[in-house]
Amino acid sequence: MWEEILKAIPVFFASMLKFIFGPAGGYAAGLHLATTIIATVAGMMTVVVVITYSGTWFRERVLSRFGKRASKFSPGNKRFVQIWKKYGLIGVALLTPIILTPIGGSLLAASSGSPKDKIIFFMLISASLWSVVFSVLVYFFGNEVVARFF
Repeated sequence: MWEEILKAIPVFFASMLKFIFGPAGGYAAGLHLATTIIATVAGMMTVVVVITYSGTWFRERVLSRFGKRASKFSPGNKRFVQIWKKYGLIGVALLTPIILTPIGGSLLAASSGSPKDKIIFFMLISASLWSVVFSVLVYFFGNEVVARFF
């Protein structure tokens, strides 16, 4: 049991940065499918909770010390506004594991002013769904894909 937990720790941290690293890392480490799914969801949700509850503090205390304030209408801000207007909170939550990183999706959702409980709820649903999909795909088709490239 402890061996499985120790193998899951890198999967947890990897999925905090980029979601797909969780299922790929779990497969590479030889983890059980369920352990990989749990570690991947836990990694993403750790980032979501931390950013959701500390986003305002982080923006006010840390980012304000680095450089001048960016223009309200910078290209990055325009892109975030376009994504938000087009998809809303549910769409951003569903796109976070696929296109956005857990950090980027959480920042976008937290900066929108949505209620914290809704952000966490929709991100949990999205992380659970995509973790199962990606993990099953990696575990069942991983050998065929690796064999074609190597």
